[in-house]
Amino acid sequence: MGIGLGYFNKKAIGVALAFFAVSGLAGPAMAESDAEKIARAILAAPSDISANATIMDVDGTILREGSNEWVCLPGVGLIPGDKHPMCNDPVWMKWMASVASGSEFSTDVIGVSYMLQGDAMVNNDNPMATDPNDGGVWVQDGPHLMMLFPNRDLVANLPRDPFVGGAYVMWDDTPLWHVMVPVEEKAAPD
Repeated sequence: MGIGLGYFNKKAIGVALAFFAVSGLAGPAMAESDAEKIARAILAAPSDISANATIMDVDGTILREGSNEWVCLPGVGLIPGDKHPMCNDPVWMKWMASVASGSEFSTDVIGVSYMLQGDAMVNNDNPMATDPNDGGVWVQDGPHLMMLFPNRDLVANLPRDPFVGGAYVMWDDTPLWHVMVPVEEKAAPD
């Protein structure tokens, strides 16, 4: 891709987090110190990534400048009050900006996001669902990676069911589709 982190700090990061803050999706301000947020954010990825990553709060505030192209956050801004950290490569930051602005996302390379501390409970089919009793397929992954691909043909043979084991496609029938790669076993809810 050839676009460095500086591009994403000025464009994608600001747009994405402005959307989350304005829409109320970033949640209320936490009474945590910057050091506590940084400590949680660096747990999202292997230390050879997070040790040199930029650490950004969910409101867009840079808590620590980094020297590689990764951006780690202490929570997921899409879920109010969420404290599941994530570390994103530039492709994922571009995806986040596209989601925030409502623009179409495309990439010609694979994107990777780490969430080694797990994730919140979400509907596997509908990213906007908020009621776990709505009859949808709800899943809460433990440690996992998320991957973006240039086109759906590359993931055509992956399951859409998060409980069959291994990688699966989340939010398949939406523009937000991506591949989830769990790194530990999970069981379907009863």
